[in-house]
Amino acid sequence: MEEDKEKQEKQQSQEQQAEDTLKETIQKIKATAKEEDAKPSSQVSLRTILGGDLLTTEVVRAQIWLFVLVVFFATIYVAFRYQCQQDMITIDRLEGELKDAKFKAMSSSSTLTEKCRESHVLDILRQNKDSLLHQADQPPYIIEVPEE
Repeated sequence: MEEDKEKQEKQQSQEQQAEDTLKETIQKIKATAKEEDAKPSSQVSLRTILGGDLLTTEVVRAQIWLFVLVVFFATIYVAFRYQCQQDMITIDRLEGELKDAKFKAMSSSSTLTEKCRESHVLDILRQNKDSLLHQADQPPYIIEVPEE
């Protein structure tokens, strides 16, 4: 029994030491870790600009809504441009279809006009001998009706 107690006490003391070590480590990390950047120098040189020293945490935090707004507008711009290009492609395709339809209509109209000519109709009727129709020898009469 005494050996079990000693083992338990040893284990508890080891656990306590591990906890203490962990707490000390966390305190050291908290003491050394800082979220803030060092204050930038008041002198602006090419090296500070190219090195990115101007984009400190304070500047970014102060201008975060501006960055969000710029990203939002850029996204809207790209989306509208894409939609505009899609609409232009559709318009070009529909204009091509319209031209084709106009040419077909003109061709059909020409064919119909040719087939409906009086001389052509009379020739067809003569060939088929289906009708008693013939060209009039006399001009049409104009009948005048007096208005009441």
